[in-house]
Amino acid sequence: MRSIMRSLKNISVFTYAFTFTLWNNIQPTVEDEHIANYSSSLLTYVPKTIPFHTQILDLSHNRISGLSISEFIYLSDLQVLNLSHNLIMLLDFSVFIFNENLEYLDLSHNNISKICCLTLAYLRHLDLSFNTFTALPICQEFGNMFHLEYLGLSATMIRRSDFRYIKHLQLHTVFLTLENFSLYEPQSLTVLTTRNLHIAFAANQNFSFPLLYDGMSASENLKIVNLRYTLSYRDFPSPPLMLLKKIKTTALTLDAVDLQWPIILQIFMLIWYSPVEHLTVTNLTFRGPVEELDEYAFPPLLSSVEQLISLKGSMKALTLEHVRNKVYYFNQEILYRQFSEMNIANLTIADAYMPHMLCPNRTSSFQYINFSRNALTDELFQNCGTLMDLKFLILKKNKFESLVKVSSMTSRMKSLKYLDMSNNLLRHDGAEVQCPWAESLAELDLSSNQLADAVFGCLPANVRKLSLENNQISNVPRGMAELQSLEELNLASNRLADLPGCSGFPSLQFLNVEMNSMLTPSAEFFQSCPRVRELQAGHNPFKCSCELQAFIRLERRSGGKLFGWPAAYECEYPESLRGTQLQDFHLSLLACNTALLLVTALLLTLLLVAAVAFLCIYLDVPWYARMTWQWTQTKRRARHSPPGDQGSALQFHAFISYSERDSPWVKNELIPNLEKGEGCVQLCQHERNFIPGKSIVENIINCIEKSYKSIFVLSPNFVQSEWCHYELYFAHHKLFSENSNSLILILLEPIPPYLIPARYHKLKALMAKRTYLEWPKERSKRALFWANLRAAISINLPISSEANE
Repeated sequence: MRSIMRSLKNISVFTYAFTFTLWNNIQPTVEDEHIANYSSSLLTYVPKTIPFHTQILDLSHNRISGLSISEFIYLSDLQVLNLSHNLIMLLDFSVFIFNENLEYLDLSHNNISKICCLTLAYLRHLDLSFNTFTALPICQEFGNMFHLEYLGLSATMIRRSDFRYIKHLQLHTVFLTLENFSLYEPQSLTVLTTRNLHIAFAANQNFSFPLLYDGMSASENLKIVNLRYTLSYRDFPSPPLMLLKKIKTTALTLDAVDLQWPIILQIFMLIWYSPVEHLTVTNLTFRGPVEELDEYAFPPLLSSVEQLISLKGSMKALTLEHVRNKVYYFNQEILYRQFSEMNIANLTIADAYMPHMLCPNRTSSFQYINFSRNALTDELFQNCGTLMDLKFLILKKNKFESLVKVSSMTSRMKSLKYLDMSNNLLRHDGAEVQCPWAESLAELDLSSNQLADAVFGCLPANVRKLSLENNQISNVPRGMAELQSLEELNLASNRLADLPGCSGFPSLQFLNVEMNSMLTPSAEFFQSCPRVRELQAGHNPFKCSCELQAFIRLERRSGGKLFGWPAAYECEYPESLRGTQLQDFHLSLLACNTALLLVTALLLTLLLVAAVAFLCIYLDVPWYARMTWQWTQTKRRARHSPPGDQGSALQFHAFISYSERDSPWVKNELIPNLEKGEGCVQLCQHERNFIPGKSIVENIINCIEKSYKSIFVLSPNFVQSEWCHYELYFAHHKLFSENSNSLILILLEPIPPYLIPARYHKLKALMAKRTYLEWPKERSKRALFWANLRAAISINLPISSEANE
């Protein structure tokens, strides 16, 4: 159990170490006491402030030149230490004698030329590459590091005896940097026991071909960087045939290769008939001589290697990337023919400026072909019927133009499942031309081309995954495409204004329409596409309006089918809402339902009209309006009448307003007592002072205008009289228009409030605010009543000519 826990701990530590070496410019953290990062801090020595419990320590990219025991003695928990990219010249492993848990030690990219060894029992990763060692720094103590898995070394020479102390170790990876390399003793690498061997030569020196051959005999996975040979190809020794029996490498990677073509062919000859199954060559540059280039072919056909012809190669996959040709005039057909006739399953020739490739003469074993980033055109593999086993074809970033010709290219590829035609110049004009796609084609990538809506008339019938991203599609025409098996459709970065329907895609499950031109996408999508499980519609210029409300509600009904919700769904229009997430945009149901809005407005209007009508009727507004109109007309006629027609401003002391039913009291009591006796009062009474020929309203207005006061005889009969109401209104109007105190109220009989009609609100207000005289029933009180009344209307009228007469 303890060993299992330690293994899990080691895995965790190395995970931390891998992540830790990628950090830059991070200050020491106090939050996690187990990790301390001092990288790129311009340190010249190991700081004394490192926390005691630190397990992972990064001191890389500083200017530290020396190490001492005192700097690490208190770091007993230290497991990972990165001291790369410093100025250390001498390494004494006794510095770490108290760091018993140290498992990862990186001292690469320093100036170390000498070491003093000590066994670090639990060390699993030791990197001394990119230093200035002359001989390989492998001490006898390294042989006791039984947990060692990764070993990085550097030297200028290698001898067979250098690896004697570690030949029994089962190393996972050995990394050798050979700068200024001057000597290699053959068979030196063959004593190593490692699964992965990585050798890096300097960029400006010739590599050692025996080292290449021995490396292939030492490990399963071999990577060599900077293969350069500037001498004549005639001086390059051919590999011995007996070497084929010793080769262990099954995966070979060559990076930064700059060789003459004959040398490349010799190396390829060896590899072709070796156990190597996967060959990857990147950054390949091949040179002349031009005059002899045509006679070299691959696989080898030269008589000097006739013994190899009977051998069967193990090659399964060949990858050539970033190929540059320094020979401009040679028969390229020979080269194309050799590549096309290779008996391998996987072939990749990428970024090689290749303009063409020949169709194999016989049924090919190719199952995977990647010709991306070349200069291939529509003529590739036309009428080619020998690629029967091809399943994956990648032709992205070429110069294909016709979608019809691309479909014709695949028509005889009976096993083709995946085709990548992205980043080309493909067009389709929609002409009535058949598109004979391979029936087996299940995945098609047509992204980043120049395809428009007509592309849906030229698609493989059985395709399951289709990418049309970054094209010029503005609509998915109904009835043009019948793709019964289509499950995934990518229409991102096009010009769609709305979500497409699923009338032609009954099996659609995933749809991507991100970054289109959809302002208010339709909300009926999931109804027409019931099998869709995920819709990606974010990053569109959504217009947040009523029309979008239905789409927002769609997210709630879809049950999480909108991918990227809510972060990818934001308002673009109007400007005031830009950046607002759709989930935070809300409008009321009334604002977005036109019919409901109209009905509500109509009902409110009707209610308002009814309320106004009720108030008008209740307050007798029409009557007041009519009276105001008549008052205005009377005043207007008075202003435009001749001067002789206008009487004196005041001719009467008071105008009497009363109900005809109260006329006995007025005639028998009021008039006699005011007009007779001392201080007689001139009263205006309608029976004797109204002018014949004028309307009643006009006579009322004239009498009120010519009277200093207006006496109203109030009784239940008064509030029932229409003309009394007119007289009260005009008198009240005069009261406010002239700011006078001209109203005298006589309460002949008590008036219960319920008997006063609603339109007599002015009478109610007057009775509430003004003092009125009550007619006493007792005779003894009537003398005081008449005295008060005379005092109320006492005024000296101007003497007119009419009065003198």
